[in-house]
Amino acid sequence: MSNPLLQVQDLSVGFRQGRKKIMAVNGASFDIQPGETVGLVGESGSGKSTIANAILGLVPITSGKITFAGEDVTNLSFEERRKFYRNTQMVFQDPYSSLNPMRTIGQTLEEPIQALSGAERGMINERVLTMLKRVGLPAEAINRYPRELSGGQRQRVAIARALMASPKLVICDEATSALDLSVQAQVLNLLKDLQKSEGLSYLFVSHDLEVVRHMCDRVVVLYQGRVMESGLSEDIFVGPAHPYTDVLQRAALDPDPKIQLARRLQLNSSPQAHNENAGNGTAQCPFAPRCAHAQQQCWQELPSLRPTERSGGQVACLRSPEWRQKTHNDSSS
Repeated sequence: MSNPLLQVQDLSVGFRQGRKKIMAVNGASFDIQPGETVGLVGESGSGKSTIANAILGLVPITSGKITFAGEDVTNLSFEERRKFYRNTQMVFQDPYSSLNPMRTIGQTLEEPIQALSGAERGMINERVLTMLKRVGLPAEAINRYPRELSGGQRQRVAIARALMASPKLVICDEATSALDLSVQAQVLNLLKDLQKSEGLSYLFVSHDLEVVRHMCDRVVVLYQGRVMESGLSEDIFVGPAHPYTDVLQRAALDPDPKIQLARRLQLNSSPQAHNENAGNGTAQCPFAPRCAHAQQQCWQELPSLRPTERSGGQVACLRSPEWRQKTHNDSSS
């Protein structure tokens, strides 16, 4: 395996809430290889977007280290951050609010190159037209305003803007969640095509597990700011090593009503977590209060990430893999 393009090591991000400090991210670690797509999944509040913002320096980091192409980018100066942005860009969730309504599409696409490279006017115009073509928009879109475009077209503009400076890494923060399904599929296919042609790496932040399974080579599962599980995408979706990943999959919506009903029945028939063994909350598995498989040890010990039986996989669960065997036996009986 080659050296990682991006490496996040023991990242923690905390925010003040009155006199308390709330840890939005707590000791998260993962890496992204060149040309790879890594997904960050978890329910709302799990720390996905906070990690994405921390990588770009948009939120202060409490502790930990972020390395890009072998260089420490944790605490960059303003000028160093500008250089970093040439290689790392973000596509935000909402194409309606991420584009300036007062600027034409051409002006929006020109801005990254003007800010980051200072290229000549002729080269900028040529790059704008090239990127419009690459994302499937007509050349005349250069003079339009965002209000004149559909949601899917706006997101294509957002993608084109992210690629204007020829970055190596693109962070997609719920980049398709605001789109309807047909447009979402088009944008996802566009991202895959651009990855091949431009040699991009993606950090793909999403709560949609089916989208993540379609897009990502590897997946990192977050809960309350901690990594619960990581590994190859297909391994995690076929046989999750952590009970939380299993719950996420069972709770996911499915367009097939029969599959959706089966998932709902499975969730309703699952044993509930027992709280009589609850500890003081400082040294316990964060998922223990919701876990149907939690035992006394889970309330008394914070599990660390350890290798699973699958190549490259990691899990933070004291009862893995035995909980899966018990679940299989219960469902077979």
